[in-house]
Amino acid sequence: MRTLFLLLLLANLAFFAWARYLTPPDPYSDSRPRERQVAPQRLVLLPARAPSAPSAPPPPPAAAPPRPAAATSPGACIEWGSFTLADAERAEKALEPLALGARLARHRVEESANWWVFIAPQSGRQGAQKKAAELKALGVDDYFVVLEDGRFQWAISLGVYRLPDAAQERLDALRAHGVHSAQIGQREAQVQKVWLQVRDADPQIRARLRDVAKDAGGTELRACST
Repeated sequence: MRTLFLLLLLANLAFFAWARYLTPPDPYSDSRPRERQVAPQRLVLLPARAPSAPSAPPPPPAAAPPRPAAATSPGACIEWGSFTLADAERAEKALEPLALGARLARHRVEESANWWVFIAPQSGRQGAQKKAAELKALGVDDYFVVLEDGRFQWAISLGVYRLPDAAQERLDALRAHGVHSAQIGQREAQVQKVWLQVRDADPQIRARLRDVAKDAGGTELRACST
């Protein structure tokens, strides 16, 4: 038993000496890595860094500034007519409560009038003057005596109109004043008429214009032609 123990001890010593001094070095290991570096005196070992905190997400983009509201478009241009010069003055007075100021203007046009309200030709100048005096006594001032040669000479014209409805309304108004000899006829003629233009008319003004025009027979409202 003792001999076996000595043999094992000698074998261990021999293996240690062989492994320590006789085996070739491992080609993949380096026992002196620092000494083999280029300029080893400059090599600095840095401590491990702690993981950095995740960066905060970028702030959301600023909301776009609100767009300015669209400017309020100006009101419409409305014209009311058409009138003779005498009727235009009365129509302007009817619009005075609206306090339109510079927004109210006259627009003169030449229209083709196919309908007129008239009193048949009288027997000469004296007969026409007598009929004119009767009209004034009844409170009718808007008329003129036809002087031009032809079959209507010495007739009394009480208004010319583009539309037959307007002529009928004029006739009804005259009969309400007691003028029973007036009648409606067709007569093509170019006449000077007036349209009253109201610029920058907002919805409230347009509503009031409709009310005024409704009370004045034989007129119409429309968008301005110019």
